[in-house]
Amino acid sequence: MKLERGFPIVTVTRKAQASILAGHPWIYDTELLKTEGPVQNGGLVDVVSDKGRYLGTGFLSEHSKIRVRLLSRNANDRFDEAFYERRLRHAWDYRKTVMGSDLSCCRIIFGEADQFPGLTVDRFGDILVAQTLSIGMERIKHLLFPLLCRILCEDGQEIRGLYERNDVAIRELEGLEQYKGWFDLPGREHPSSTQTTIVENGVTYGVDFENGQKTGFFLDQKYNRQAVARLAYGKRVLDCFTHTGSFALNAALGGAAHVCAVDVSESAIDMARANARRNGLEDRMSFQVANVFDLLPSLEHSSEKYDFIILDPPAFTKSRRTAESAMRGYKEINLRAMKLLPRGGYLATCSCSHFATDPLFRSMLQSAAHDASVQLKQIEARQQSPDHPILWNVEETNYLKFYLFQVV
Repeated sequence: MKLERGFPIVTVTRKAQASILAGHPWIYDTELLKTEGPVQNGGLVDVVSDKGRYLGTGFLSEHSKIRVRLLSRNANDRFDEAFYERRLRHAWDYRKTVMGSDLSCCRIIFGEADQFPGLTVDRFGDILVAQTLSIGMERIKHLLFPLLCRILCEDGQEIRGLYERNDVAIRELEGLEQYKGWFDLPGREHPSSTQTTIVENGVTYGVDFENGQKTGFFLDQKYNRQAVARLAYGKRVLDCFTHTGSFALNAALGGAAHVCAVDVSESAIDMARANARRNGLEDRMSFQVANVFDLLPSLEHSSEKYDFIILDPPAFTKSRRTAESAMRGYKEINLRAMKLLPRGGYLATCSCSHFATDPLFRSMLQSAAHDASVQLKQIEARQQSPDHPILWNVEETNYLKFYLFQVV
């Protein structure tokens, strides 16, 4: 190891060493043995084994249980502007390869999967929306954001502004304040509005990136929505947890006879209804404000029948500790949907929590099908779109499970 690098040195346990060598970039507070040199919250530190072997360099967070997030395992890396520009170009080149021409709405930076731990950047047309969840990224965002905009503009992509959605409680675990607002890009004025319009899969949406969930719109289900649209022709569709109507609108555009979009949030339904009008689809769609857990049982005694049900719930668990109870919630809605569908009906079902692992989710579906006295004929098993890449050694990046079945 090159001691002349000048970074403080953090010595970690053998458990942490094994995790790092297996490819995971996180080191927890309980895995630190000692620290040498003056550390700075959000600053870089070199990580070494108990025998002094260099393991990597990362950002130290004094307040988080994730005490170090590795940025590189190459002892020759210099963490200057050229380093970060190279990383940003790699991320953009990857999107150009895997998304082809479908780049106007996509995730450009996906945290650890792009080696920018704790940073998310989504693109909605000519607006970028960033979420910074680690102190290390917070300290260098003044360098990263102008660099990213310059890279995109040099590639012929028009970017009018970058908005920060840092109004999330997880920032407080890093000792960071919550806020949202425009980032001041050098040499340009930001737009006056925090709403924009995007087109995805031929569907036009209004996006409120100031007040909408996460960064304003869920981009990870893009191609799963296409898969739903391919099956929807001529069917009566019930879209549960519709949010702003994305699955429902894709189904309607795919030729569904009728689509009912349901969400517990009245504001979400208002946005979904506006999106239907925006696309000229309101004549074959209806909207309902309801709790899905109450609605599905009530439909068993209703004359309203559906032959395609979509279940896209929010994450029922955000920790491994609550995963088991969350599976009971997933089973409840899937069991009810399977019982409502006629033989030969179709079910789209998913989970966006990485703690609800694929084995857990599949086991839940099998149990629900058994209790509903049906069989599941799998059409497709899908995951998040490729602009949200999965690192096999970082399980947190593998979070979205999406299944399409015929119920027989």
